Amino acid sequence: MPAAKRDYYEILGVKKSASLDEVKKAYRELALKFHPDRVPVEQKKDAEEKFKDISEAYAVLSDSSKRGLYDQYGHAGIDQKYAQEDIFRGADFDSVFRGMGDVGLGGSVFEEIFSDLGFDIFGGGSSRQGRARRGRNIEYEVDITLQEAYKGVEKVLTVPRYETCHVCSGSGAKPGTKRTTCPTCKGRGKQVISQGFFQMSQTCPSCHGEGVMVGSPCNECHGQGKVKVTRKIEVKIPAGVETGSHLRIRGEGEEGTAGKGDLYLILNVKEDKIFNRVESDITCTVEIPLTKAILGGVVEVPTLDGPVEMKIPVGTQSGKIFRLRGKGMPSLRGYANGDELVRVNVVIPYDLNKEQKILIEQFAKLRGENVQNHSSFSEKIKKAFN
Repeated sequence: MPAAKRDYYEILGVKKSASLDEVKKAYRELALKFHPDRVPVEQKKDAEEKFKDISEAYAVLSDSSKRGLYDQYGHAGIDQKYAQEDIFRGADFDSVFRGMGDVGLGGSVFEEIFSDLGFDIFGGGSSRQGRARRGRNIEYEVDITLQEAYKGVEKVLTVPRYETCHVCSGSGAKPGTKRTTCPTCKGRGKQVISQGFFQMSQTCPSCHGEGVMVGSPCNECHGQGKVKVTRKIEVKIPAGVETGSHLRIRGEGEEGTAGKGDLYLILNVKEDKIFNRVESDITCTVEIPLTKAILGGVVEVPTLDGPVEMKIPVGTQSGKIFRLRGKGMPSLRGYANGDELVRVNVVIPYDLNKEQKILIEQFAKLRGENVQNHSSFSEKIKKAFN
């Protein structure tokens, strides 16, 4: 007895009241995460199963009529007409969704969702053996400092990826031997399943969709045609990037029969000891002495370009924020730099000597303040600024 199918809303992680845009957004994120061409080889099988589930769920929930049937009758309302369990589980992930237009599941789901991202999900042609595909894209996380994000930086990254086996030139066959056409599918890489009025292709179980078979596997790649290598790649990270920024390096992904995929750098700007970033602005705190807060003056302030002098007006209060225009982060779009916001913290002296205390008391008397019933004027100032 087959296991009960999961709820489509649960698969996509959306509420039953979710709008079509919310359904599309959830599907896009999950499809990008679990697409078999975007995961390591060892995770491919598990990714294919998850990819089928989320795409089946999207095919139903993105169509108002099918969604209505599903909401009213559950899986029973759509299984017989649209998504029979044996069809979905028996076919490979790409042939299932290429054939969705034939069974009324909304045409090419992937063209609608991914066309703007430039993915060639299925390739062309009816023969698997002759189909050319770009290599898999690679995602790589990179940590940089705030200073590097401010000025831009060139880095040498060590990136693992799969490349064509140099021993068998990607054929997977031991040197001196050849691959032969699969006798089961006659080189097509797929078989056709008839289900009532519908027909759907599934991966050939003999050649696993390749259309050819390897009699004597290559000792280097064990018949896979690819080997895992580690390459050093020089990349230039532009000024102004922030945490979550993506940088695309064309042609530095894995190799495929139609060329290499791309390398996507996911950037993480580490926290800085002095500055905090708020979009294009940066903030910091500077301590100033009590005398300078009262009398005014000039203090030295750190910036990402180095220290600068900043004027402190007479009577500056603790917590006052000053703006240094153009001293923030640069813009990736060529706009003006952000600003630096400097918060001043007035430091109250706690180690006054006898002579200094007398002078402070005299100052208090001149201002008409009674200091006899208080411990000291300096303590009053401490309380005022705390």
